[in-house]
Amino acid sequence: MGKVIVYQILPRLWGNLVDNPVPGGGIEVNGSGKFSSIDGRTFNWLRDELKVTHVWYTGLPRHATTVAFEGCGASDPSIVKGLAGSPYAITDYFDVNPYLADNPANRMSEFESLLKRTHDAGLKAILDFVPNHVSRDYGKVGLVHEAAEGVLGKSDDVTLHWSPENDFYYYPGQRLSLPAGGRYYENPAKASGNCFSPSPGINDWYETVRINYCDFHTRTWDRMLEIVRHWCLKGVDGFRCDMVEMVPWQFMKWLISRIKDEFPEVIFIAEVYQKELYRLYIDEVGFDYLYDKSGLYDTLRTIVTDGGTSKGITWNWQSLGDMQPRMLNFLENHDETRFSSDFFGGNPLKAASSLCVGLLLNNSAYMIYSGQEVGERGMDAEGFSGLDGRTTIFDWWSVGSLRRLYDHIHSGKGLNKSEKDTLRLYKVTLSLISDPVIDEGKTYDLCYCNSETQGFDPDHTFAFLRGGEGKAVLIVCDFSGMDRPVNLRIPAEAFDYMGINKTETLEMSVSVKGFGYSVLPV
Repeated sequence: MGKVIVYQILPRLWGNLVDNPVPGGGIEVNGSGKFSSIDGRTFNWLRDELKVTHVWYTGLPRHATTVAFEGCGASDPSIVKGLAGSPYAITDYFDVNPYLADNPANRMSEFESLLKRTHDAGLKAILDFVPNHVSRDYGKVGLVHEAAEGVLGKSDDVTLHWSPENDFYYYPGQRLSLPAGGRYYENPAKASGNCFSPSPGINDWYETVRINYCDFHTRTWDRMLEIVRHWCLKGVDGFRCDMVEMVPWQFMKWLISRIKDEFPEVIFIAEVYQKELYRLYIDEVGFDYLYDKSGLYDTLRTIVTDGGTSKGITWNWQSLGDMQPRMLNFLENHDETRFSSDFFGGNPLKAASSLCVGLLLNNSAYMIYSGQEVGERGMDAEGFSGLDGRTTIFDWWSVGSLRRLYDHIHSGKGLNKSEKDTLRLYKVTLSLISDPVIDEGKTYDLCYCNSETQGFDPDHTFAFLRGGEGKAVLIVCDFSGMDRPVNLRIPAEAFDYMGINKTETLEMSVSVKGFGYSVLPV
């Protein structure tokens, strides 16, 4: 199958070419990307230049926003984060956002056309599945597409705080108190997505309500299964499952099993953060891939920003063992600060060593967040999002680097020198995954046998071999930021492990800045 490369794209931003967006501005000023913006040239470029296999369309299911469209009302601003709203405050699981369509009334057919373009390009489409929470006004804003089991919460007994027959949690006799006030009225109050209280705080997910699950089969389970089946029947190839640690694992196991019985090729990616639960979510629940946020991502970030040791990379793969191929590695996503921001690496070219480790160390899947490949910094103060090193998911916005990248894809122009240099780094590194030795070869960590080697810095250098079929490739990643020689010894045991007939230890010196890649004489 080859390495899975996931490209995360927020359609609201892709192809939005407004030159001078206004912080806090509305859609009429700042615009929005469209389904149609993700066109054939985009797909060809992703497939051929970045080796992408899967596109994760973030923020497609209809969510709360302050803008009304035909058949879709606006949500009260006091329960919407920003003017555009969070993609994770769903108002209708069976619909897509009308603002992404050229003709909002035809939004589903335009989404289906996007899906067809994805598949025609030989790529697969991933959507968000948000099982833990919905918008505060779920099922109340405009037309709602009901499941056979009905709209969530429609038949709840609101006089009870909890019941296995209820879809939500309630606080009878208590009115909702929002942290920023507002006129939105909810009585009894419902528990928020991450907070069991009628008075969520400003840092809580106050714009959402938490779905009530039990660790045994209930009507809510059936409703959520119908939602996932709806998208599978349209041809969606996989789901990035949001905050799965907040719902019973028994439910996710049941859901995945039912879906795979009917759609065996559909994949499930789990957003998980507790490393001690990785084994559960792989072996028991059945996820295909897990975020390795608490493993490799945190390790690399600590090395880059906090003086951590590259020995942590060895410790991480050792702890993962046979789970390693089921990880989804990444340097960026919508929840994390951009690598090139002032809050992380600063210089996009400093990502070379981290990128190389995540992509080439093993056969794990890898994710790229759109704009990462040209060094998007996330340093715009867009409005609600503020200046936080992240690209906003809450505001109507147009991102300069994405505009230039879009121009580059369609005309060959647009990128500045820094963006061209960063893109070259990504293209060169991604091209290496086509080598059968990288795609299928074994990995041998060389840091064990070089901890005492003079001229090898075990805290800032990570070196490994990929090999097989009579070929070995040496990869050296250096986090020091310097252009310097690295001395190495490669023991005969390494070659034996890879099935290469070479009986002597190889000693060598390589010059590295960021990372080096060389085929060894075997």
